[in-house]
Parts: sequence; structure tokens; C-alpha cells
Amino acid sequence: MPDTVPPQIAERARWLREEIERHNYNYYVLDRPTIPDADWDRLFAELRALEAQYPQLATPDSPTQRIGAPPRADLAAVRHAVPMLSIRSETDATAQAAYAFDARIRRELGLSVKDPPVEYSAELKFDGLAINLRYEEGVLVLGATRGDGMTGEDVTANVRTIRQIPLRLHTPQPPPVVEVRGEVFIRREDFERLNAQLQAQGEAPYVNPRNTAAGSVRQLDPAVTARRPLSFFAYGIGEVVGWELPPTHSALLDQLARWGVPVNDLRAVVYGGQGLAAYYQRIITLRQHLPFDIDGVVYKVNALAWQQRLGFVTREPRWACAHKFPPQEATTTVLDIEVQVGRTGAITPVARLAPVFVGGATITNATLHNEDEVRRKDVRIGDTVIVRRAGDVIPEIVGVVLERRPPHTQPFRMPSRCPVCGSRIERPEGEAVARCTGGLYCPAQRKQALLHFASRRALDIEGLGEKLVDQLVDSGLVRDPSDLFKLDVPTLAALERMGEKSAANLVAAIARAKETTLERFIYALGIRHVGESTARDLARHFGSLDALMAADEAALLQVPDVGPVVAASILRFFAEPQNRQVIGKLRAAGLRWPEGGPQSARACGPLTGKTFVLTGTLPGMTRQEAAARIEAAGGRVSETVSKKTDYVVAGADPGSKLLRARELGVPVLDAEAFKRLLEG
Repeated sequence: MPDTVPPQIAERARWLREEIERHNYNYYVLDRPTIPDADWDRLFAELRALEAQYPQLATPDSPTQRIGAPPRADLAAVRHAVPMLSIRSETDATAQAAYAFDARIRRELGLSVKDPPVEYSAELKFDGLAINLRYEEGVLVLGATRGDGMTGEDVTANVRTIRQIPLRLHTPQPPPVVEVRGEVFIRREDFERLNAQLQAQGEAPYVNPRNTAAGSVRQLDPAVTARRPLSFFAYGIGEVVGWELPPTHSALLDQLARWGVPVNDLRAVVYGGQGLAAYYQRIITLRQHLPFDIDGVVYKVNALAWQQRLGFVTREPRWACAHKFPPQEATTTVLDIEVQVGRTGAITPVARLAPVFVGGATITNATLHNEDEVRRKDVRIGDTVIVRRAGDVIPEIVGVVLERRPPHTQPFRMPSRCPVCGSRIERPEGEAVARCTGGLYCPAQRKQALLHFASRRALDIEGLGEKLVDQLVDSGLVRDPSDLFKLDVPTLAALERMGEKSAANLVAAIARAKETTLERFIYALGIRHVGESTARDLARHFGSLDALMAADEAALLQVPDVGPVVAASILRFFAEPQNRQVIGKLRAAGLRWPEGGPQSARACGPLTGKTFVLTGTLPGMTRQEAAARIEAAGGRVSETVSKKTDYVVAGADPGSKLLRARELGVPVLDAEAFKRLLEG
């Protein structure tokens, strides 16, 4: 060890410590990373190399002396019985790193070329949040985050909501104490479904699965965690009392799997550097097809006795390493920020980028999600940004490199008019997503509006499916729903996969749709937040379409289950001249329905004055039949659970409405209880 540290080396180490800590703060605390992961890895590797050469540089506050993020003050601290240490990362994204690790292990073990290859356990490196699960007498008693490696956060109530994690080990004779360590993450499909639900509710989508998983586990309210689609895989153990460990790490994971703990099936036992390199290449080819994100693989000496013999260095095990994949982040420049109009009218800002190669593809666009997200990240035209691409997910901007921001840049402003149809863009109060108000008129929403208009519970035009709508819109035959009523048999028969008989059947179905009901027509308009139940209430309350179109907010709020959000949505829809124009064309095309005065009184019966919400599948009864029986008994059916709901009827496979009912304390009826209520 050198006695003295050259001043320039000491200064470099000081700068590296401060720079790494700055980026750690931006990433863990502010959730605004300022450099790609690959750049952070290079800084960390340089500092670790300097401290290895000059151990006196390894100060107690050095980033190399701690692992992960510090515990949050608002969650109870947990001292780990066995530290949750990190493992060394190999950032050389070639097979050579596998051979180098094997050579180092053989050298540490004193093996010669005549000795057989070392046996390794090769596993996936999950991209989520590390968790320690403590089981006593087979029962889960504690869940804790990694924290700084020595002290984590107590998240027991939250991990109990993850259904993959067993609350009790599946064995009649569990060890007195065993700690299972693994990763909490979110599968890509679940993440996309979660974001779709949020956007449908007008809320901001999450940025990426990794941060969403970490934030979900560290929620103060377990009910919030329970609504997040979290998954878990185990990869090791912590403290063990009263259990004779198997001889190998792979056998240990097999035992955890037999106890009901989820362990990923893509782990493998391989031999020597050649086996490690082959595993690395195989997982790279599978990476894009996996249902979850990974950022590398992990190599571990399989024999536990050899692991103990190899030991640790600078709080890292000598017997393991993480071999990272090529970076899926890079820096580039924002050339422009435009907005796209989705099929439901949602306005999404999109950054046009200087072409950059990331994750195996050249990226020129990245989603900015919504106006709040652009402002939170403060992305501007001309900025240098970090772009991430994970699997087949749409590329996104992780953060802005503020040090490279050119002068005189301007913050992004959402346009006031739709770039496709010119209708007003409005963002309802309390919602994250801005929307085009030209629902029936906007070409970007045309196909979705037509499919909804023709759906079974709206105008019920049998035979008008997605592929046919694509043809009708793409050929220019249909620009809004009123054009459907101008179609004739020769025109339709000339389309692909449409013979004269199919064309005649569709024309007949369109003709039948002219005779409808007011509630079906209101529902068919596709007004945001107006479902079947609300459409029915509006039709009964106002009695005519003209009365509804002339209603102000005060009049709308008198309708059962119509609150300020729904009322504002209805007013916005009818305030758009293009929507009124399409309604006039539909009336001129011959659409008609019975109209009359307001129907203030409902049928009397045992359920009079009671409001129900239906969720799940009821045996022997469709949801429509159940709704009809409720209304026949004097009750009403709503689509959303609120404090005004009297009962939630939950069948098989209920959705989030059941969770909402439990949160609000609304009585829940199963199928049998519901039938008894109807009968008596």
C-alpha cells in the first residue's frame, strides 16, 4: 500500500465522491437522474479502483461504503441481522467479462489448469427493489428494504399484499428462522395495464416499472400497495437459525421453491468461463421476450463451502458478480416537442430527438406522457436529455442534463387547439391528461368513436367490426357516424372481404339502428365519464335530447350520480360546435327515439332508493339481467363506488370496485345474498 496519496489523485477521489453522491441524490431522493446508468457505473468503478490502490482514500462517507438509498424517516428502521451487501458489477458487455470472472475465482481458489471447471449458479439480474423477508417458525413476520445495506425500512404490511410472497412457508417443519432475499418488480404487461387504467381515469401514468415497484413497496398506506401489480422472485438468504444448509446455492434455491417461495426458472448451473459466457449470450437473446425487465445476469460460485472460503472484499462477496447488459440509456438532443392525439382524444407530448442508438434500435422519438410530466422533468427544445429504452416499451426521457442546457430555452406549453381537427384542447380539473373535445369530429378519434357508436350497448350495428371500420375510415367513406347511414350495398360489396350478402346484412343492420332509445343514443355519443347507467339517468331525467343539450351545470347536478366532473364533461362535449353538427347530421339521417317529459319517479319495489354497483361474474345471470332486476325492484345501478353506494354486488373475479367498497365500508353482497335481497 503506498504511504502517501498524490495530491491530484486525492483531489480526483474527492471529486468522484461528491459527483456520485450528487447523482445518487438526484436519482433516489428527487427521482430525477441526471446521467445514464452506464456513466454512473464508470464513475463508481473509477472511485473503487482508486480506493483499492490507495485504501486511505476510502472515507466512511464514500459511496463505496454503502449500498442503495438511505431509509426513509417515516418508515420504521430495521437493522439487518446479516448485511444486505451489493455485488461487484462487470460493465464490460462482452463475453470476456465472464471469462475474467472465472479466471479470478480460479486464482483465488488456487486451482490449476488440471483442476476441473468451477461450478456456478447463473441467474437473472432483476430490475426492481431488493427485499428481505424474515420467517420465524415458517411465518412471515418482517419485510424490510435493503436501505443502506446495514439498516432498511420496515415494509411488512406492504409485502404482505404481494400475493406471490407466501405468508407461511409450505413445509410442516420450517426452520426456527430463515430470511429470504429477493427482488420486488412489476411485469411489463401489468405495468402497461396499470398505466392504461390511470390514463383512463385522467391520472398521470408512471414513468417506468422499476421506480413504480420501489415506490409501491415504500408506500405508507398498504391499501395503495395492494392495488399495484407487484411480483417477487427470491435469489438468496440472510440469517438462518436451525437449518442445515444444502451444499450448493442452486440446491438452496430449489429448497426455497419447494417451500412455496417464487424462484425464477431461467437460473442454470454452468461450468467454467465458457458456461458463463454461453448463459450470458442466451439471456441477451431472450431479454426482449421476457415479461419483466432485467439489466444483466448474476454469476455465483455454486458450492457454499467455496463461497465461505472466498469470503468478502470491501463489503462485496468475492464469489459473485453482476454481468450487465449493454446500456439501454444514452444522451441526445431534443429537436422539437409535438403533441399526438390518441384514439380517445388524449393529448400526449412527444419529443423529437436527434437520432441515437439505444438498446439495439435507433431512437428518434420519446414519449413525455403528459403536461405535468414535461413540467416535472422540465424538458425543453434544445436540451440534452437521457433516453431510456427497455424491451419493447416506448422510449422515454429519463431526465435533462441541465449543465448542457443552451441559453434562452423556453418551457413547454400545451397548445390550446387540437393539431388534427382544430377543436379546443381542455384539461379537466383534477385530471392529468388533456384531451381534444372534438370527439365525434376529430379524425384521430374517428375509428374509436365509430366502434363505440356501433357497439352492442350503443346503436348495436351488427357486423361493423374493427377491420371494416379501418377500411371505411382509411378509404374516406366515413368521416363521422352520420356517414354510416349513407352507405349502400354496392359501395360496401366493393371492399375487401365484403361480398354482396355481407354488405346487404350490414346495410340492414344500419337501417335497424335508426330506431333506438334516447339512453342508447346518449351512450353512443361517447361522452367522457358517461356510461350506460349515467346515460340512462340523463335520458330519464331530461326526457329529450334538446333538453339535455340545453342543460346548465345546475340542472345536470340534479341528475342522480352526476357530480361536478361528469357535469363538466357533458358541458364540454355539447359546447363543441363540431359535435353538435354531427348530432344534427345524425338526426337528418333519420335516427329517432321516443321522447317525453322527465321521469322523476322510479318503479316502487323492495329496492326503491337503493344504489347498487355490480362487479365480477354472477352465476346464472348476466350483468345486464342483474341491472334490469334491480331497476324492476325500484333500485338503480351505478358504475362507480362512492359513499352514496348502498351495496356492491361481487361475483367471481371482481375488480377494483370491490377494493374500493372495502375502503369506504360499503356492504358487499355475494351472488346468493343478492338473490335473497331480490326475492324478499
